[in-house]
Amino acid sequence: MTTVTTRTVEYPADGLTMIGHLALPAGAGRRPAVLVGPEGPGLNDFQRRRADALAELGYVALAFDINGGRWFTDPAEMLACVTPLLADPDRMRGIGHAALDVLRAEPRTDPDRIAAVGYGTGGAIVLELGRDGVDLRAIGTVNALTTGRPGEAARIRCPVWAGVGSEDPIMPPAQQDAFTAEMQDAGVDWRLVVYGGALHAFHHPPVDHTVRPGVGYHPRHAQRAWRDVVGLLAECLPVTEPSRHQL
Repeated sequence: MTTVTTRTVEYPADGLTMIGHLALPAGAGRRPAVLVGPEGPGLNDFQRRRADALAELGYVALAFDINGGRWFTDPAEMLACVTPLLADPDRMRGIGHAALDVLRAEPRTDPDRIAAVGYGTGGAIVLELGRDGVDLRAIGTVNALTTGRPGEAARIRCPVWAGVGSEDPIMPPAQQDAFTAEMQDAGVDWRLVVYGGALHAFHHPPVDHTVRPGVGYHPRHAQRAWRDVVGLLAECLPVTEPSRHQL
């Protein structure tokens, strides 16, 4: 296993002190980097491990915060915080840009080779970075088929990959159609993978024993979605740039 170094990083965003998790791969040179956005409840150890896993693959990875270090266990409290955020593209972009600035400032980061991956609310945030014209190599989202303000998807400058559960009540077929229509009309290089039988948050192991309608863990699809994210990065942001003479 590759040696990974981690540290906590604090930075201001959205009127809060955000507490992110930075994971660095072995070595001393610059590496491609990945911004990793969390689900609505916030950043927890499972999501920090996503950054660690990417660092093991050779990426600098920052799991960014959205709730000022809080992890919401009460769904109603979480929705009260997240719902207005999802309705405000400028707030989402502010949170995303603040995290991106931290990642770019890391000396190990190659600032010209950055991708963004997000889950749920974090996925909506990285999509807004794309709609804001940020120069990213790839955008990957899971359970984040949000649509943006009219015409702004044309500013996305990289491939977009999206995954969703077929039984996700928060991202029903009508929402999937609206998202793909937006991407297609904007001329984006997009892909959508629908994981059969999966609910919302199918990628995240349960953190308590509360049964929440429409939410459920699907271990097999969680593994598949992770492999799909890693495949997107391997295609669009390889750890080693191919030789210019390589076909």
